[in-house]
Amino acid sequence: MRKLDRDLRAVPVALIWVLMAVVAGSGARAAAVEPTEVSFPTADDGEIHALLYGSGDHAVVLAHGRVFDKESWAPLAPRLAEAGLQVLAIDFRGYGLSKPGSHGKNLYLDIIAAVAYLQERGAARVSVLGASMGGGAAERAATFAGPGEIDHLILLAPAAIPKPEQIQANRILYITAEGDPSAERTRQQYENAPEPKSLEILPGDAHAQHIFKTDQAEALVELIVGALVD
Repeated sequence: MRKLDRDLRAVPVALIWVLMAVVAGSGARAAAVEPTEVSFPTADDGEIHALLYGSGDHAVVLAHGRVFDKESWAPLAPRLAEAGLQVLAIDFRGYGLSKPGSHGKNLYLDIIAAVAYLQERGAARVSVLGASMGGGAAERAATFAGPGEIDHLILLAPAAIPKPEQIQANRILYITAEGDPSAERTRQQYENAPEPKSLEILPGDAHAQHIFKTDQAEALVELIVGALVD
């Protein structure tokens, strides 16, 4: 009887230790993806503020759309960091604390500066994900990039650029929702872009980062993570 009493008393203690381990693990995971605020200059003497998540030899720049900012990548950035990527979510010039330089609204300079910042931090590979306005800026930045400078270029319903055939990236992925009013534009940009490239079309009609607010959010996250983690 005494042994049974001891066993029964031990059960709650064991459960407490299990719960403590789970909580500690969850806390460590949260801490691992807690972003750090950073800033860096652009070639035209602007200043870009950004959130830096995680660490790793493979880094990715996240470039937001017109009605968004660096915080808008919260549904995606921690997931990428958990997958082992170093993630830099930028505020374009004129957003948040970021300041334009002498070239005014040339947003592509902000992406070029972000790529350089990650390279200076030791990233062996740098990819770029741009959405809508940020996608157009990412495309343009990739036309100025040297061979191999941008690894993956992921374009989420990007704004159009005149000569997508001049993009330089190791791989290009276009993503759009089938009912997005800009879907045909995305298809045209895809058709004119150089190989290797691919096009993914999701259900629904949400535009670019607005997809994260729909029932396709998880599918979009998995698509992006899957493209970047290889």
